[in-house]
Amino acid sequence: MNETSPKKARKVNSGPIREKGRTMDKMVAAVGQVLQKEGYYGLNIASITKAAGVDRRLVSLYFGNVDNLIAIYLKKNDYWENAGKDDITAMLEQDNDVGQAAVTKLLQGQFDTVNNSEILQKLIHWELGENNKTLRELADSREESGQLILDRVEANFPKNGIDLKAVLALQIGGLYYLSLHANINGSTFCGIDTSKPEGKERISKAMESLIAMLYEKKK
Repeated sequence: MNETSPKKARKVNSGPIREKGRTMDKMVAAVGQVLQKEGYYGLNIASITKAAGVDRRLVSLYFGNVDNLIAIYLKKNDYWENAGKDDITAMLEQDNDVGQAAVTKLLQGQFDTVNNSEILQKLIHWELGENNKTLRELADSREESGQLILDRVEANFPKNGIDLKAVLALQIGGLYYLSLHANINGSTFCGIDTSKPEGKERISKAMESLIAMLYEKKK
């Protein structure tokens, strides 16, 4: 009796799926192209689809609406939604205390990323200058991520009069402003030019010293 060979599973053509993915990536990238060229007021369905070279109907087909498309781009380029979020996740998985080195790494990462990313600078400037639902949702998501690690850090501090979250808010806000000031305004701040390596180094060392002082006070 001849054995019947098992039928091979029919291969699904993944070409259209890959093509859709490439098109979506191109549309997301087009948001950044428009943002760099025209600023955030130039972000609309016409300018984005023109930059991507696609039919505008694909926005609703693939993303629902243009706001969802822009939101994906924003999250992809926000420090606290990417590298910062990965660092926070790794810290939260540790059994030991989240210490001085971890906090310093997070803040240094933020400072370096904003300083080196024109797109991120534009996003922060946009967030500060306009009441926008998408930007608010991104800010809330960023706050949720940060709150997890801040609660963990604060839990390891004694009640010694230090308002840790307020101190870190000043540092994080200051680092944001210094990055924007140097790269958008172009002038120095307190005589320090944070667009130059020596200026960045001074700020980085000062930040490390302030965090070290917090932990010294903790002891």
